[in-house]
Amino acid sequence: MKILIDADACPKQVLSICLKIGRNYDVPVWTVASFNHNIESDYHIVVGDASQETDIKVLNLSEPGDLVVTQDWGLAAMLLGRGVFCLSQNGKEYRSENIEFLLEARETMARHRRSGGRTKGPKKRSSEDDKKFEKSLDRIIKLKLA
Repeated sequence: MKILIDADACPKQVLSICLKIGRNYDVPVWTVASFNHNIESDYHIVVGDASQETDIKVLNLSEPGDLVVTQDWGLAAMLLGRGVFCLSQNGKEYRSENIEFLLEARETMARHRRSGGRTKGPKKRSSEDDKKFEKSLDRIIKLKLA
């Protein structure tokens, strides 16, 4: 098992939590980014800046039973189909039961923006988000290692 992080837009707190929990459970932490963000991890891979290049590398590196941290719902959907656990940077676990709804919501928002509408961006990250993420990550790792 390894933890893979889609690191292009990953908050530093999330990376730090992943590294801490990875060390606690002796699980390697891999990061993939389109350019070097000065990221320290067990394994850091820099890919080109072509569209979806980071996602494709994460997909190719993942194996059943791994855990991927991403905010990309499309990537999460593909990974779930491969038996990979997926977690958002806010601690929400992507599951087969909720991914279809998320993808539909993403398409609805994209359609709205294409027609000239505006959507809100993400809320500012809070310490509660960090606590929720850490709790979810710890729970999934314990479950997988049991």
